[in-house]
Amino acid sequence: MSRVFEKRYALSRRALLRSVGGLGALTAMPLLSHEAFAQPVFRVYPFQLGVAAGDPQPDGFVIWTRLAPEPLDLGYGMPSEPVEVKWEVAADAGFRTVARSGTAVARPELGHSVHVEVAGLEPARPYWYRFTAGKERSLYGRARTTPLAGTDLQRVRFGVAGCQHYEQGYFTAYRKLAAEPDLDFVFCYGDYIYEYRGERLANGGTGPIETIRQHNEGEIYSLDDYRRRYAQYKMDADLQAAHAAAAWFTTWDDHEIDNNWVGDIDQDGTPAEVFRLRRQAAAQAYFENMPLRARSFPIGPSVQLYRRASYGRLLDLNLLDTRQYRTDQPCGDEWAATCAGVAAREAQVLGAAQEKWLLDSLSGSRARWKVLAQQIMMMDLDRAPGKAVGYNLDSWAGYAQPRDRLLRQIRDRRIENAIVITGDEHQNFAGELHLTGATPGPRPIASEFVVTSISSGGNGQDQRPDMIEIQRANPQLKFNNAQRGYMICDVTPERWESEFKVLDKVSDREGALSTRTKLAVAADDARVVSA
Repeated sequence: MSRVFEKRYALSRRALLRSVGGLGALTAMPLLSHEAFAQPVFRVYPFQLGVAAGDPQPDGFVIWTRLAPEPLDLGYGMPSEPVEVKWEVAADAGFRTVARSGTAVARPELGHSVHVEVAGLEPARPYWYRFTAGKERSLYGRARTTPLAGTDLQRVRFGVAGCQHYEQGYFTAYRKLAAEPDLDFVFCYGDYIYEYRGERLANGGTGPIETIRQHNEGEIYSLDDYRRRYAQYKMDADLQAAHAAAAWFTTWDDHEIDNNWVGDIDQDGTPAEVFRLRRQAAAQAYFENMPLRARSFPIGPSVQLYRRASYGRLLDLNLLDTRQYRTDQPCGDEWAATCAGVAAREAQVLGAAQEKWLLDSLSGSRARWKVLAQQIMMMDLDRAPGKAVGYNLDSWAGYAQPRDRLLRQIRDRRIENAIVITGDEHQNFAGELHLTGATPGPRPIASEFVVTSISSGGNGQDQRPDMIEIQRANPQLKFNNAQRGYMICDVTPERWESEFKVLDKVSDREGALSTRTKLAVAADDARVVSA
């Protein structure tokens, strides 16, 4: 028996039949009259990891929690039994008007996580949600449903964030993001956790420095390892505040599994069949800890993460996965290098199925703005100016054929107002997209905004010395900054505005937030200009 959990009655094994689509306890369904669950008594508060909402639609969204009284322990303080969890969604923060309620099952097979796909709500309005297990109640979260299809919206406002290395800084930016007014949603582009072992010391440039805080164990490989790493991150109150403030759309990048992985290939040359086992553990832990719908339930090492959301006739959001279907990085993935492999015709970033899905989505969209929400930079910046042409080969620049194929299709199909949103670089960038090697002209094919990290890279600086030279050599790059923070996008039918919010430091929790710059793109004109 767990030291933090007691049972008053035996749990019904038949309760395991309560499921959605045969995939487990992901959505609440009616409880058969002869089934009875125990009323758990927790000695330690079970909602240590907070609450979250995700993937909103016009009639609802996913609400998530995970029971974990002792999050960093093996077994996280829970018995190997299913536990009933009650949920409520209300029209007000005081829960005076409950719009929907029900029960779900937190199953040990899924780390006692709960994913409730709430439906039957009104479109384009905020709701509040919470959970109860036994006599324990979670804090509440807030989420907004999307507008009905075809609605003529005048404004969408959302946040973009990711790359949150626990050891390299505090998550102060998430506390600031949680305080942003009127957010429709948050897009998290990935690197939600980092897989590295805990390190007391890091290279500070002038000598060793102590890490801000430390991972709790070695590099992670097993399902239990990944569960504990997510728990360590999710125990952060600032991250919990950002989740509770708005519904999130989440995708992953590399560190949710292993640095720079693609397909069945990791950076260490691990046999593919062995690496798939690690991917499988990481994929399950990712699903367990994200507010994802049942359609993203992992099947072996695979998770369906590319998907679409619409905000009336104003904005279509295409969430992409640039890891699972990609071919190996060329040139040995050497930084600022090039080789014949960059132009390989067989290279893939999205894979054939996802690429077709994206082009069909872009071509069929009737929204003013078409967003490609993804992970790796699409601008083909020369990273070695004055020496030799060199690229970040873990970005689209290392894959000239699929990059140009996508951009040509956007150009030739006359898909206007395409905006690419990216992470991964631990810097802010804004620029314009042209075919590989083309001299930037007056009419870009699309615009790109790259968002810096929450904490990865430490305090940072306004602009790195090497980036001054890189920006000078790349006229398509209009802005660069190397501080930590997030981006707020304010979108109307006439204009897209991106506001880069930065912190002066992440080495303590009192970092000051400021707006570094505001940049804009006018409708039907992909040039990036000052707002």
